[in-house]
Amino acid sequence: MIAYLAQAVGSPTPTLVIDAGPLPTTEALLRPVLTTVRRWLADHDQAHVLKFALVRPSEHPMFDLDYLFVQGLPDGPDQFDFAGSCGHSILSSVLAADTLGWLPRLAPGSRARVRVLNNGDHVVCEVDEARRGSGSFTVHFLQPAGTVLQRRLLTGEASDTLVTPAGTYEVSLVTTGNPYVFVDAISLGLTTREALFEAGDDTYRAMLMIREAAIELLGWPKESVFPKIAAVGSYQPGRIAVRAISVPSWHPTLALTGATCLATATAIEGTIPARLLDAAADDERHAFTIDTPGGTTHVAASLCSTAHAATLDWVSVSGKHAHLHGPAKITSLSDYAYQEEKPAWQPLSA
Repeated sequence: MIAYLAQAVGSPTPTLVIDAGPLPTTEALLRPVLTTVRRWLADHDQAHVLKFALVRPSEHPMFDLDYLFVQGLPDGPDQFDFAGSCGHSILSSVLAADTLGWLPRLAPGSRARVRVLNNGDHVVCEVDEARRGSGSFTVHFLQPAGTVLQRRLLTGEASDTLVTPAGTYEVSLVTTGNPYVFVDAISLGLTTREALFEAGDDTYRAMLMIREAAIELLGWPKESVFPKIAAVGSYQPGRIAVRAISVPSWHPTLALTGATCLATATAIEGTIPARLLDAAADDERHAFTIDTPGGTTHVAASLCSTAHAATLDWVSVSGKHAHLHGPAKITSLSDYAYQEEKPAWQPLSA
């Protein structure tokens, strides 16, 4: 089996992009295959690779690629989470698909349309710059027609109060791309951007406790990596500083899905991110800059207001770069080809 290692700038680990064509489609059957892949990676000094993208040309006429994301968990080579998506891995998948000839050659202005099988998301990767084995993109997360902003709140409330061993915190629970817990950095004692970016183990542990309390409130599985959590602060007009937790440590930047979710949150009145931008006297509420320890990202949300509700059309994240590391020949799966079992009996023909 030939796979491809690729990485988006700002991602905590590379992504292994695998041709989904020869693979089964169910989680139960994929787990042993991916376990074999992780053991092969560990044997080749690549155990840090925890992101897996299973990709194939889409049979749907509106899309170029079908994409399934699997998050490897640090608890063991047979531990995975199939519940969410990863925007950085989508970019890695586009580069691998280009190499495989599944897409028209990438060029400025071209677009790759991706159907996310995990959650039904529709993602368009627009090429800003293309080079051999790398590219720069603007990524658009399209929403179904009539997506009401208020329904992006996981509890229906703009903010919730969580009681943890570290204290009581106000949070906003929002979902777009992936579900996120947003907590005001000032409530964690981080009153400057530098303090947020340099926060250490105490802040990390407090944020994990907040996330655990959110999981309990939502009634979600404790072993899942979702919802993600990010501390947010606004120390300059029109900018939000973010420190997020990934698997298994601090995120060097912010996930693409996290940027998308944050843009959605800023557009919903009363959420912590929306209040931060209001307090910063930002004139253009739905286009702003995200600052992280690893760099800067620009996001914009396209909204529509009706007589009944405000709706979200799409969120765009610009200035994202990715590059291909190269092929990985997984010898332990050299002859693997899944054969779907057929019933022993066949109906009589008429």
